[in-house]
Amino acid sequence: MIKRILTKLLLVAFIFGFSAETDAQFWKKKKKETPKETPKKKPEKGDIQPYSKVVTKDHKTDEGLFKVHTKNNSYLFEIPDSLLSREMLMVTRIAKTATGIGFGGGKTNTQVLRWERKNKQILLRIVSHDIVADTTLPVHKAVVNSNLEPILFSFPIKAISKDSTATVIDATDLFATDIKPLGFPDFYRKAYGATRMDKDRSYIDRVSSYPKNIEIRHVKTYFASKAPSNSALGSITLEMSNSMVLLPKVPMKRRYFDERVGWFARGQVDYGLDAQKSKTVTYLDRYRLEVKDEDIEKFKRGELVEPKKQIVYYVDSATPEEWVPYIIQGVNDWQVAFEAAGFKNAIIGKRAPTKEEDPEYSPEDVRYSVIRYLASPIPNANGPHVSDPRSGEILESDINWYHNVMSLLHNWFFIQTAAINPDARSNNFKTETMGELIKFVSSHELGHTLGLPHNMGSSNAYPVDSLRSASFTKKYGTAPSIMDYARFNYVAQPEDKGVALMPNIGVYDKYAISWGYRPILDTDAKDEKPILDSWILKHAGDPMYRFGHQQASGVVDPSSQTEDLGDNAMKASMYGIKNLQRILPNLEEWTSDKGENYDNLSTMYGQVLGQFNRYMGHVTANVGGVYENYKTTDQEGAVYTYVDKATQKEALQFVIDELFKTPTWMLDQNIFSKTEFSGSVERVRGLQASTLNNILDAGRMARMIENETSNGTKAYSLISMMSDLRKGLWSEIYAGKSIDTYRRNLQRAYLDRLDYLLNKASDQRGYNRGYRKTTGITINQSDVKSVARGELKRLQRDAKSASNRGNTLTRYHLQDVVDRIDTILDPK
Repeated sequence: MIKRILTKLLLVAFIFGFSAETDAQFWKKKKKETPKETPKKKPEKGDIQPYSKVVTKDHKTDEGLFKVHTKNNSYLFEIPDSLLSREMLMVTRIAKTATGIGFGGGKTNTQVLRWERKNKQILLRIVSHDIVADTTLPVHKAVVNSNLEPILFSFPIKAISKDSTATVIDATDLFATDIKPLGFPDFYRKAYGATRMDKDRSYIDRVSSYPKNIEIRHVKTYFASKAPSNSALGSITLEMSNSMVLLPKVPMKRRYFDERVGWFARGQVDYGLDAQKSKTVTYLDRYRLEVKDEDIEKFKRGELVEPKKQIVYYVDSATPEEWVPYIIQGVNDWQVAFEAAGFKNAIIGKRAPTKEEDPEYSPEDVRYSVIRYLASPIPNANGPHVSDPRSGEILESDINWYHNVMSLLHNWFFIQTAAINPDARSNNFKTETMGELIKFVSSHELGHTLGLPHNMGSSNAYPVDSLRSASFTKKYGTAPSIMDYARFNYVAQPEDKGVALMPNIGVYDKYAISWGYRPILDTDAKDEKPILDSWILKHAGDPMYRFGHQQASGVVDPSSQTEDLGDNAMKASMYGIKNLQRILPNLEEWTSDKGENYDNLSTMYGQVLGQFNRYMGHVTANVGGVYENYKTTDQEGAVYTYVDKATQKEALQFVIDELFKTPTWMLDQNIFSKTEFSGSVERVRGLQASTLNNILDAGRMARMIENETSNGTKAYSLISMMSDLRKGLWSEIYAGKSIDTYRRNLQRAYLDRLDYLLNKASDQRGYNRGYRKTTGITINQSDVKSVARGELKRLQRDAKSASNRGNTLTRYHLQDVVDRIDTILDPK
């Protein structure tokens, strides 16, 4: 029994002892072969993912500046590391507008952007080139510290490319949300009461990538309390365009601006200049035209050379075929101007290539400048361009050509030349005639894209009678610059056979292109100034080479006006009026088509009156006018000089004779009987009142006061002008004659204007900044109110004396005048 128990114990011990040893060895071996695994960490939101999980086979990829991967209305940007920290220009435009907002295509915002990586994010920063200093100067650090670049948007990094050379982000929200710099401008938001974007009615239409730019189109709908159309919806829908353009790695050499030569320009405040204050430097917008290395010696010898890169404009394939050759010729006509700058074949117009000819061509590709034809009722064309803010280099330009510009051209050409030109006497011109007009506009708009603004002082260079000479006008056109608004030759009379009717690329255009584009070799931008100055001084005082700035808010300089011709507004306008008087009796015949109504007759009658009104404006500008001729300190003579006394008096008398004495020649009862049931009396009143108010402008009167203060009896004084005006407007009360309907209306308009000056006019601030020229006046402390009051009292006395003469309506009118003046002098 004991033996059996011991045997079992030994067996158990043997088994357990063996088992323990075996287990230890087994687990030791197993642990070595298959160690215990650590649980995998779950991916957190925002972690960088494998490229294949972010960019899948379901994505559609567009190769270009960035790879753009598209799927289900989401857009991934794959940004090469080489483009991080490179500067790009974001150009925002309204591509398609809501009815009532105006035409699209114009820039609403431009900003320089920079993409940069920060940890697990890509930041999109706004870069400013407005304030700068040389990086080698101590002040550069202060400029950097004062201009921290704001972050427009941040993006989590989604993935890294397989070769680790690019970063993938989801860019959808940058364009799908309401980022104000990329969307509807604040000006329009305020004007139309636009409050916020409706996400449910907004979307990205497409994103396209090209070698040097990315084009984004997105539709935005905004809640708007004052929508210009479809107001019941309470919203505005429009399509925005954002073009992100890669700026050159090495900026082009600048050319510094001089106001004596008209040019679109941009500026920077440079704290690094050797000056005891911050100073703005301004430089031209222009294409990069450079001499090929192998042609430098030829260029130095004065031979014409071809540029490294030709300027090419492509005519949109949507353009009606009959107009394409004329638009192309309008581009090619500028070759003569670039020859003056030392280049041949510098610019050319071409048809847009077909898909078969160039599969890569797209009008949205920044490598192509395009003349776009738009099916729009807008009677206009414009020529914007995109420039590098660091240097002014024009990177790309488009001309927007709206179909109805032809109606504008038709009406101008008809009214200004039909008296001497049979080709202008119809509702529809021959193809050749309209083609020449289209070529003219093509050249004008092309000039803008090259960097030239309007030169409204150009046409003043020609003596008026020279515009009646066939030899002169065929050589020089109607103005030295096609950039003036010197439309068509309204001065030429029927006996002036063979005269040219429109401008061409003129003397000033060749000079300006040469000044802006001729390379100055082996010289940096700052050292070019003496050479550029010498080119200007060579032609100083020659009106053919003068630049006259456009005036947008009231005309101060009468020699720099829109739509005028010649050096004497009174003489040119008299010729123009004679031609209008020739056209009017023939207007029905020249505008009538069988089976049509009289709409064309009504339209062209309105054009006659509009042209006549322009003449009155050209003349009126001489009263209280001041000439502006830009000069630098090394040139003798004044920049600003008053129009002489005799010319001012002549101008006022011209308006009195041609407009304030009722222009009965324009009151054609035959036309009225076929176009309106009433309105002729009111129309004449409107023409007369608008010119009268222009003459009695507070700023104009202030300039006349200042002129007399400075020049005494040499000046045309305000008192003299007011006396001449009163005698011209109220001649009947001094001659004892009856006063007709038109004159009674005019005389009441005079009272209303003096009432305004005496009781309602407010102070105005003076401006002399580019287009805006306004004379400042503190009206309560000026002589304007004293003169207005004195003239009213004088007139009241004279009207009272004459109130018992004339027919019944004349007596009633003068009695009313006396009472009205009482009310004006004592409104309470």
